Amino acid sequence: MDLENLITKHLTRYFDPNKKIPEETFELLLRYLRTSPTTINIQPIHFFVLETQAGKDKLADALVGRFEDNQEKVRNASHAIVFTTRKTIPGEHLEEIFAKERADGRFADPETQSGWEAGAAGFVKIQSENYGGDVLHWLEKNTYLVVGATMMAAASLGVDATPFEGFDRAAIDEAFGLTDTDFTTTLLMALGYPDETRVSRQPVSRFEAEKIFTRM
Repeated sequence: MDLENLITKHLTRYFDPNKKIPEETFELLLRYLRTSPTTINIQPIHFFVLETQAGKDKLADALVGRFEDNQEKVRNASHAIVFTTRKTIPGEHLEEIFAKERADGRFADPETQSGWEAGAAGFVKIQSENYGGDVLHWLEKNTYLVVGATMMAAASLGVDATPFEGFDRAAIDEAFGLTDTDFTTTLLMALGYPDETRVSRQPVSRFEAEKIFTRM
């Protein structure tokens, strides 16, 4: 990954519709998505992976009204991902996580595993209390953590990844059958390669280091 290039690079707003991410490269990125870290391994995310034009059009068609400007981004991207997040953490979800951890041998012995499970369940309770019973706020923090890491993982593969919040949540939820389920749309991401004729050549604009860093 060329970090110096990332420091001066704008997010890609216009993708080249003729350039596709190689299948092997994209599968590697999906492997990373599956293993990306979340707090206490809570894994609250479901990814809608849009790799066909029909899939991308389904998303683009749901970007209506003031969000229509994002349609081109999605249609021209090589791939797109809809990041959705659990709105609650029912006991069944925790039990499913614990069962998978046991099956995968995540912990060396049953006593350690049992202690972890008790602590994880307690932490979910703490987060629920912190947000007045609404854990979606906490769970979406985990989704954003995964989104940021995905951008860096994509960059390491030479792929541009552009997340965006310009959408109507209810419209996307309806398009992907999430209405009245335990999941809701959190963020969208377009992936691919930039249209070089429309890349911004202007400098990025950020506060000076002295304003944002307190070094001690």
